[in-house]
Amino acid sequence: MEEKIFSGEWLGRTLTIKTGKLALQADASVLVQYGETVVMANVVQSKTEREGIDFFPLMVEFEEKLYAAGIIKGSRWLKREGRPTDAAVLTGRMIDRSIRPLFNQEDRRDVQVITSVMSYDQENDYDITALVAASAALAISGIEWNGPIGGVRVGLIDGQLVFNPKVADQVNSTLDLIVAGTAAKSIMIEAGANEVPESIIYDAITEGQKAMQPAIELINKMKAALPAKVKTEKKVLKSEAELEKEAAKKELLVVGEAWLKENINKTLFNKEFYNTKSERKGAVVSIKQQLDEFLFEKGYDKDQRSFVAKKLVEKMIDEAVTEAIVNDKRRVDGRALTEIRKLSAEVAIIPRDHGTSLFSRGETQVMSIVTLGAPGLEQSLEGLDGQSKKRYMHHYNFPPYSVGEVSPLRGTGRREIGHGALAEKALFPMIPEKADFPYTIRVVSETLGSNGSSSMASTCASTLALMDAGVPIKKPVVGIAMGLASNKDMSKWEVLTDIQDLEDGDGGMDFKITGTDTGLTAIQLDTKTDGLTIEIIKKTLTQGREALNQILGVIKTAIAEPRAELSKYAPRIVSFDVDPAKIGAIIGPGGKVINKIIEECGGNISIDIDDDGLVMVCGTDSAMVAEGVRQIKEIVHEFAVGEIVKGKVVRMLDFGAFIQLNANQDGMAHVSELAPYRVDKPENLLNLGDVVTVKIREIDDQGRINLTMKGLEDNQPYWKEEKGKSTGMGGGGFAPRDRGPRRDDRGGPRSGGPRPPFRPRA
Repeated sequence: MEEKIFSGEWLGRTLTIKTGKLALQADASVLVQYGETVVMANVVQSKTEREGIDFFPLMVEFEEKLYAAGIIKGSRWLKREGRPTDAAVLTGRMIDRSIRPLFNQEDRRDVQVITSVMSYDQENDYDITALVAASAALAISGIEWNGPIGGVRVGLIDGQLVFNPKVADQVNSTLDLIVAGTAAKSIMIEAGANEVPESIIYDAITEGQKAMQPAIELINKMKAALPAKVKTEKKVLKSEAELEKEAAKKELLVVGEAWLKENINKTLFNKEFYNTKSERKGAVVSIKQQLDEFLFEKGYDKDQRSFVAKKLVEKMIDEAVTEAIVNDKRRVDGRALTEIRKLSAEVAIIPRDHGTSLFSRGETQVMSIVTLGAPGLEQSLEGLDGQSKKRYMHHYNFPPYSVGEVSPLRGTGRREIGHGALAEKALFPMIPEKADFPYTIRVVSETLGSNGSSSMASTCASTLALMDAGVPIKKPVVGIAMGLASNKDMSKWEVLTDIQDLEDGDGGMDFKITGTDTGLTAIQLDTKTDGLTIEIIKKTLTQGREALNQILGVIKTAIAEPRAELSKYAPRIVSFDVDPAKIGAIIGPGGKVINKIIEECGGNISIDIDDDGLVMVCGTDSAMVAEGVRQIKEIVHEFAVGEIVKGKVVRMLDFGAFIQLNANQDGMAHVSELAPYRVDKPENLLNLGDVVTVKIREIDDQGRINLTMKGLEDNQPYWKEEKGKSTGMGGGGFAPRDRGPRRDDRGGPRSGGPRPPFRPRA
């Protein structure tokens, strides 16, 4: 097949789609290039349906290929790409949430979409390119999919919206928003922001919708130019008995549907409201039992009754819940459409952890625990953007007991990674800078009960735990999940605050919003519709702000601001700046000096030094931390003329005494500077190991230090009764007769003239 190439200008750069040359056995394969970033997308649909499932089986994978950025993996032992990084998982989830709503949800054939980064130019984002590539491949695959879609990144730099900003420019942006959708509606939104007001977020979404249109138009151009590909199932000849069986099933469904339409609401709304998830589940079970009894009385066997229940009950309950909301503004649990379930917040609930909290919203309950650590405990990252470090981490756990189920505990899944990343993104703008709070911060959110957006509960719980730990976050951050009830053509719809269980059906959305009292910090949207109109988005943001303000009030009643003191179990960090040129002296050859300091402090401290000279000494024993700080400051201390220092006598020669000023520098007091009277030899006055007070008299141009003991009251005990005073000729630093030049112990000439300067110890 001949390669087909389609190109167009998109936001100042060329977007190119190629197909027909690579991966010809896939249902569709495209190579999409934006700048010099290139992503390949391949799509395959299974030939047969998967038996025994009641969902559309879609698998979306995003692959980071390190060769795309010219990188060989840094590990000494592993050079092949291993398990996906969190960044790759999150990109795959973003693409999944963008394309999933447009498939035929009744199809049971597996569909797999694999996007692989082949080249990364460090300027143009690979996630946006991958989203466009997935859309382009699906558009020409022949799979039943109501696309194409486009996607765009929106930044906010110096108060101006910027579309698909280059990677280097994103550092200066206070907004990182990705919006994906069709020509008319938004399907997926993913955003991180630094307290950006809702009005600007709304403008960013609506303008982003317009900015993605050239990408959609190019995909449509490609689709129109290529022969239409239609995937059809293999025709199966059916016997007369099989056809009769299918007709009987259709008739059975008609009977079941008629009964459910008449009776669902009698059970679903037969109380003023259902208080708990288990009560609502009980209502669903009751409906199934009543239907089963009705069909039994009609003479249908067990398999037939089970078929009807599986096919109809939950689907029609969803429809009944939606109809009650859009027609009567009535929710199953009795709440108003804008009402949040009962909220509670607590802190300091576990004794020895550095910071803890418990946040509940209805039956959703999350405990967050903060652990503070040394700067050296930062997480090292390696991916297409190279190597980097991360000092603030949020991890989210979702055990099966949180939903009253039994299942084996496995490794962290994509959902857990995604929920943890969302809460991390929500709080990140409020985390203090490293210079102000140099700790490594890990927050773990344990989901103890889940019934409606545990990710937003973990955001609230983590705010509480961080403040309980004494982390000086700039402001509290909270989150809320907004929902939607809509009929099939979306002519009627209502936005719901704080969705739970039965309210997450077809025609709905999960629009998560986090923020402070002045602006939003994160958004995540996925929907079970064909997209949201700008009116729905605007109402959601407005209604969501009311909910955020209410939750903030509850948070502040539990703890108004970060604690002034850290937990007594948290390590203490003392940080200070040194001249970067002195870093080598602190570390020493092969780490000898720094390891010696750690050893002398009982091995109970860690020392981290940044390239800019920021030194951070961390440990749980404050005395040992102080000792480590003292030793480091002693090493880097720069002595000044006139400074008075206590030091130990470490060596004596005829002409003077050598005084240790700190761990790596000595000075010398000439014999004539030891006392207010003449001393013949230093040993007549001093002993090795004596601690004396000296004043720096001179520092020569080579850094050698000359000292004096004269005029310092601390030294009076040494001069008591004029100890060591000379009684005759000789000594004292002059020759009674000319003996000619001779060598002193440092190899320099010594005479009655000025002595050579002193060289400090190494």
